[in-house]
Amino acid sequence: MMKQLILTLCFIRLACAEPVNDIQGLLQLENKVEAVAQKCLPLTVALVASDSSSSGSGVITSEDGLILTAAHVVQGSDVMDVVFPDGKTLKGKVLGANYGKDLAMVKIQAQGIYPAAARGESKDLKVGDWVIAMGHAAGFDPARTPPVRFGRVVSKGPGNFFTTDCTLIGGDSGGPLFDLEGKIIGINSNIGQALKVNNHAGVEGYKEDWQKMIDGEQWGKLVLDPLQNEDMPVLGVALDWSRQGLMIGQVSKGSKATQAGIFPGDIIEALEGQRIRNLDDLRNELLRKQVGDKVKLTVQRDGKSLEKEVELVRRGDAQ
Repeated sequence: MMKQLILTLCFIRLACAEPVNDIQGLLQLENKVEAVAQKCLPLTVALVASDSSSSGSGVITSEDGLILTAAHVVQGSDVMDVVFPDGKTLKGKVLGANYGKDLAMVKIQAQGIYPAAARGESKDLKVGDWVIAMGHAAGFDPARTPPVRFGRVVSKGPGNFFTTDCTLIGGDSGGPLFDLEGKIIGINSNIGQALKVNNHAGVEGYKEDWQKMIDGEQWGKLVLDPLQNEDMPVLGVALDWSRQGLMIGQVSKGSKATQAGIFPGDIIEALEGQRIRNLDDLRNELLRKQVGDKVKLTVQRDGKSLEKEVELVRRGDAQ
């Protein structure tokens, strides 16, 4: 069944980081997916609040039982039931959480050696990269193992988030996204209405906050709309609308935009050469960027087009 599914998905020529051009390539891809599934199913766990008020998924990333999951899965809980695919259930203590990145940690309390997956890299993911999603879709089901979903990265950003076309449903939140080597590259965050356009929090987001989470700190604001997330890259200016188009309304003194020579009254014409006609155009371009990226912004001032290089800032830090 898996072979038929993968052959059907891949027989169409797709633009991806690892192009599949022939039957041999399809078979190699199939073998990688099967290997990841066999290795990672045992360490993909269900997480259930002790009062059964909420549930989701997680993934074990260390042999002593450290679990990575989504912050919204553990919100309001101190202890979670950790349910393995074979039905074995242990208690897990909720550690730290960064709600702005929708990332959290849970630690299995019983001492032991647990199956675990290494963490990979999410910052270098490219649109088209093959990925494998797992999770306890619709909650733990003793009649089946966690479903394996196969797909691609379809967009990057904003901030630490990215989107894939892996089909997910309720219960998958907090579950892992793997690369073809079986390394954790993301955590299932929020599920789109179309079920095949889903946001994942990149595993890279744990790096700078790792010790704070281990120590049990919880902070940040949970915003499941990525466009409103505090980590969204922005120009750091207030915007107005005029007959000429999208206009810079206000620029904070000492901001990155001021340093780049952007002034109130400038009309935004293009970003990285792409025409900007309205706010949606601007958002769509910023979704492809990261905080700290330097972008070429073309503005109209006194009837002349000027090109400025502006460093994008974090929405939560913009004044």
